[in-house]
Amino acid sequence: MELKGADEPFDIEMDDVVYSVFPEEKDVYVVFKEGKEYIKLLKDTENLWLMLNPETELPMFGMDEEVDRLGKKINEELQQNPNS
Repeated sequence: MELKGADEPFDIEMDDVVYSVFPEEKDVYVVFKEGKEYIKLLKDTENLWLMLNPETELPMFGMDEEVDRLGKKINEELQQNPNS
């Protein structure tokens, strides 16, 4: 497993909710919401993020505003702290 970008977990806040983001492997992040595992995200392109199916870990295509917003926040964190 090769980590790129953030090697350490970090927190992001959206709508008064704190999400903990754990890099899992290149372009894959596990997101915890309120202390519980919430979703796993895959960075497909710079502006496109996909949620992975919790059972198969295959990308789930479709529009999800929360996934898009989380992905944007993760990108912002990675740009501000490339080695965090």
